[in-house]
Amino acid sequence: MFPFIDTAPRASPPVLVLAFIGINTLVFLWMESLPAGTLQQVLIHAALIPIRYTEPLAAQRYGLDPSNWWPLLTNTFMHGGWLHLISNMWFLWIFGPAMEARFGRLGFAALYLCGGVAASAVHLFTHPESTTPVLGASGAIAAVIGAHAVAYPRARVITIILIVFIPLFVPIPAVLFAVIWFVLQLLQGTSELMSHDLAGGIAWWAHIGGFAFGALFALAAHAPGPPHPVRTTTWSGPVRGRVPSVRPRQWPPV
Repeated sequence: MFPFIDTAPRASPPVLVLAFIGINTLVFLWMESLPAGTLQQVLIHAALIPIRYTEPLAAQRYGLDPSNWWPLLTNTFMHGGWLHLISNMWFLWIFGPAMEARFGRLGFAALYLCGGVAASAVHLFTHPESTTPVLGASGAIAAVIGAHAVAYPRARVITIILIVFIPLFVPIPAVLFAVIWFVLQLLQGTSELMSHDLAGGIAWWAHIGGFAFGALFALAAHAPGPPHPVRTTTWSGPVRGRVPSVRPRQWPPV
């Protein structure tokens, strides 16, 4: 299962989504250009390393500053490889524009940035003694997915399902897609807590924390009345095995 697009009203253009994609890409390219020693220093100062806050004396021996809380945010703009970057930015492109339209530019910025910090905080709480640097936008994007499921539960996520080499475009309710995604993270996260060898280098609990924050954010912000006046486009109803068409709209519906 691979998400292709969603049918909720999408900001057109999705200014902040494109800005976040651009920032993440530029930071990644900058990190790729650094010598190994300099890159290590960047990770020490900007990646999330839980022991920095839970064991201050030990952290100082590693060259970590226990009073520096910026890594809770800065790590969300860093990625460990092209696949890591592309997969995260693809999910942001799928689910982000609808949230930018629903909550407005400032609301979406708050959802993304605060969701990233919440995800980092949950990882810190569940892995207090870890010395492994954590980085990536997955937690912030998990917040976007959680908010999307609450704001547009009846929207469809057009999902590509490969039958051998034949792609089928199958519409799945957004809330079902989100529940399946969340349950998978929860299962992996629980297994990882019981056996750290199963982590696979993925911060599952950051995903879980980000998703929960996003869902709560959408519940708190989902007040009655029209959404923010952001120009949108909406994908029309898809048919299995066919690519759906796009239909522009001036203003998003409720």
